[in-house]
Amino acid sequence: MFAKPIPGRTTAAAEGNVVLFLIGMRINHFWAPHHWLPVFLAMPRMLRELSRDPQSGLLGYQLLTGSPRTYYVVQYWESEEKLLKYAAAPQQLHRKAWAMINRFERKSRQHVGIWHETYIVPPGSYESIYGDMPPYGLGAATGTLPIERRGATARERFAHGAKGAESAEGPESAEGREGQEDAS
Repeated sequence: MFAKPIPGRTTAAAEGNVVLFLIGMRINHFWAPHHWLPVFLAMPRMLRELSRDPQSGLLGYQLLTGSPRTYYVVQYWESEEKLLKYAAAPQQLHRKAWAMINRFERKSRQHVGIWHETYIVPPGSYESIYGDMPPYGLGAATGTLPIERRGATARERFAHGAKGAESAEGPESAEGREGQEDAS
């Protein structure tokens, strides 16, 4: 439950595109829990469903709150295709939850707000740094590496991703790089 910090500076071991999905809700009227509570409870069930299926494409997530009214989830996905496949799958909880939310929205206008944003971030357009932190965010979703493997500055870490995108060899796994670097 309580992750141990990794001493020093690390960076995410992400390779290729990063699919970032943000989804959340805002409680507009606290006095109407029968309108917002079903929406609030739907997300943990979907996250459990996704976490139990390693083929789902969900790499990791972070539950966050912006205020006593606002709750959201930052999700990291393997690919845009897997995110869209989950969203459209009739046998998965998302479709059932979305239908329920649409029914509630018609009946309970303005009691609860919902939103989502999706970003497909290409290599060379993201970088990360974690100092004395347990795995968190993108690093928790993809693993971490000592910062030196990607560069000491943000500019170098961005360049690492851009070089990876231009490589004809394709992305390598973090383990593959470790073995190559240790051998040299």
